[in-house]
Amino acid sequence: MEGVVGERESYTLVVRKPCFGLPTACLSSLPLYLYLRFANVPFQLDFNLVFPDSDQIPYIESGDYVAYNNEKGGVIERLKRDVLIDLDTELDSVPEWISTKALLSSWLADAVTYELWVGSDSSSAETIYFSDLPWPIGKVLFLKQKHTVKQQLGISKDNAEQKEEEIYRRAGTAYEALSTRLGDQDFLFENRPSSLDAIFLGQALIVLQALPEMSVLRQKLLEHGNLVRYVERVKAEFVETGPSYSVPHFQAESSSSNPKKGPSKSSKPKSKPKKEKTNEEKTFKRRAKYFLATQLVAVLLFLTLMGRPDDVEVELDEDDEGYIHD
Repeated sequence: MEGVVGERESYTLVVRKPCFGLPTACLSSLPLYLYLRFANVPFQLDFNLVFPDSDQIPYIESGDYVAYNNEKGGVIERLKRDVLIDLDTELDSVPEWISTKALLSSWLADAVTYELWVGSDSSSAETIYFSDLPWPIGKVLFLKQKHTVKQQLGISKDNAEQKEEEIYRRAGTAYEALSTRLGDQDFLFENRPSSLDAIFLGQALIVLQALPEMSVLRQKLLEHGNLVRYVERVKAEFVETGPSYSVPHFQAESSSSNPKKGPSKSSKPKSKPKKEKTNEEKTFKRRAKYFLATQLVAVLLFLTLMGRPDDVEVELDEDDEGYIHD
């Protein structure tokens, strides 16, 4: 395997829970999982069930080293900057590599995000992010995230149909370009895995396994046989043979009584020497203590505002209103 890989320390990767036959179906977590598998780095999985809205997840730790998802460029870029795990050596200055990265991080990332939160029913997003939370909290957090996604993508009631058409058109163009780029190779560039393979495959596995069968994005991906075969091969070689794990169970009390750094409910017990916590870790610990209480307040406020529509600036679609009152 080419590229710079640091000393073979054992890492702990904290992600959202396994579901849909994947070690994690989180859009941020699965590419990082694949990146570590491609680098043949030893790691164990740890699952966070308490913070579906945290932008620090996924994160990786080894000894005193911690890299969070909300750092500049995410965990993969942090690992590369720190010269620990870099699969992109001599690739990230190639013009085609740069343009492909832009395609994945814009058009395809927007399409998968749209399909998960807006374009299809809510079942996939609920299962991935909210199914372990108390029912009313999960419902409200879903609607909150759906509204946030619409804002990020610039979707309003007036342009919703036009935006949807544009998102799917760009996704189709992106899949066509990636299919041409891949050809009959094993990976996108120089026939070796890079971060771009991890990003695309993480997205594609979620599209094929987590989204409903009638998903528009799923149908567009299925039009390209070489991309589908690529996904299936990598799944067999790097996902189905990955680190063993057990499906964790949610326990609300554990998040407040005995929080960890990036409070997670682990599938494997682990012990570490105590070390001085960083400011980010202390902040994350405080969030664990107050999470359920603050989200309960959010539910009550949301339901109160729903009863006073004239005073609310945030517009919800008709299907959203029905969703919360079901």
